[in-house]
Amino acid sequence: MVIPFSRAKASTQPGGEFAELALPLFDSLYNFACWLAHDRVDAEDLVQETYAKALKGFPLFQAGTNFRAWIFRILRNTFLNTRTGLAASQTIALEDEEALENVPAAVTRETPETILFERVNQDVIQGAIEKLAFPFREVLLLADVEEMPYREIADALAIPVGTVMSRLARARRVLRCELQDKVVRA
Repeated sequence: MVIPFSRAKASTQPGGEFAELALPLFDSLYNFACWLAHDRVDAEDLVQETYAKALKGFPLFQAGTNFRAWIFRILRNTFLNTRTGLAASQTIALEDEEALENVPAAVTRETPETILFERVNQDVIQGAIEKLAFPFREVLLLADVEEMPYREIADALAIPVGTVMSRLARARRVLRCELQDKVVRA
């Protein structure tokens, strides 16, 4: 996806204020879109559509409110309303071996054995996250992967903060139980 503005010229071009707020969030939006869509191409389309909708709706954005939560809500709603959205995420798909090969290994000393353990663990963790019900998965990803505060998650998902905390606690408990005996140690 090509981003049409440079940061240096963002404030002088039309949509400059939008670019200053939106461009720093690109990586986080794309990462969240990848988790939601389970496909890099669909994630790119989702982020592109999110930026288009956000730019179009930017005049309605209330200055002083949380832009990050606002644009994440647009991404989430766009996902839920597309063919790759909630209905599609509830179908069972076979894992794409090529996608698993593109997951970087976070190993300091790579040996065939540590690479194998890391890949097995990544598959197990990703599988456990994907087994979570959608409301729990999205809260877990926003909190633990995107490191959003509870208030921002609540704003992005249009739910109370208490619901965020409850869903996150339940998601973590289910994940812990699922992974307890399955993670391989080197």
